[in-house]
Amino acid sequence: MAPCIMTDSGTLDRACRLVEALVFASPEPVKPSSIAELLKAQSVAVATDEAVKAVRALYADHAIEMVLAAGGWQFRTRPEYASALTKVVEKPRRLSRGAMETLAIVAYHQPCTRAEIEAIRGVSLGQAILDALLEDSLIAPKGRKEVPGRPVLWGTTAHFLESFALPNLAALPRREDFLLDRASTEAEDDAPDGSAVGGTEQTG
Repeated sequence: MAPCIMTDSGTLDRACRLVEALVFASPEPVKPSSIAELLKAQSVAVATDEAVKAVRALYADHAIEMVLAAGGWQFRTRPEYASALTKVVEKPRRLSRGAMETLAIVAYHQPCTRAEIEAIRGVSLGQAILDALLEDSLIAPKGRKEVPGRPVLWGTTAHFLESFALPNLAALPRREDFLLDRASTEAEDDAPDGSAVGGTEQTG
């Protein structure tokens, strides 16, 4: 871990070191409340936000950064270095298109039942897809819907937010953006001679 820049009193420096050590050692995103608890326990009179800001500034020119994910802070490799690591770092299992579609539906419509997912997708939901999302801890039961049969309600997990580097569900891209992207893609596919809409040359 890189050393923190000293301040006149050294108080912010110690807070910086404590937060850096805590986040580095934790396998899960560290909640602000946990940071505040640590600083209080160590009698360091520095606000949580100030300590976090100091650590983030420390890593401003590093290949890793401290980001907010699933409501907590976590060290991650910067996106611009991801391509350089793809051949040496084992990647997690890639979800199928059906699993990604199902996960997106759950994310935007949660809590929702299996029947509701199937109605939105327009196809039946295979047990293999559900099992894959459960195995990867991306979705979890969120109770039962109070209708005949009391079907299970599904929702996303904290691990889902962590996996997609989202601080919370409010940070999900707007569904309208997906619809616009899809409409643009379909328009390009329908353009004559494979040309793109607006006269722009189609690549790829």
